[in-house]
Amino acid sequence: MTEPSIFTRIINGEIPAYKIYEDDRVIAILDRHPIAGGHTLVIPKIQVDHIWDLETEDYDYLWTVVKKLGLHIRKAINAPRVGVVVEGFGVPHTHVHLIPIYQSDDIKKPQFHDAEPDYAALEAMAARLRF
Repeated sequence: MTEPSIFTRIINGEIPAYKIYEDDRVIAILDRHPIAGGHTLVIPKIQVDHIWDLETEDYDYLWTVVKKLGLHIRKAINAPRVGVVVEGFGVPHTHVHLIPIYQSDDIKKPQFHDAEPDYAALEAMAARLRF
């Protein structure tokens, strides 16, 4: 059996996260090191490393939720665009990044994973986006 990913541990309640959405198949949390305020990770609850290995039903459902959350984020924080990235290198558990963008190169900004997260900003954004 594969070792539980950090996302599986968040889903299981072992690690805290800034949750903005959850149902029986998907969870959405704020990225602790956001490229922009509102940077959200949409994660299927089933741990599958590669997005292309999801069962078709799970894949389709994931993208249905991604669309719902992308529209919600765009409206809630008045972002002109919400970019979508699926790269899968950081955690071996499929996840989709939703990143509010205000100009074309915003989505290319670096993430500073070694920096201390701004917990107050994350909590305020979670309260704004949670539904």
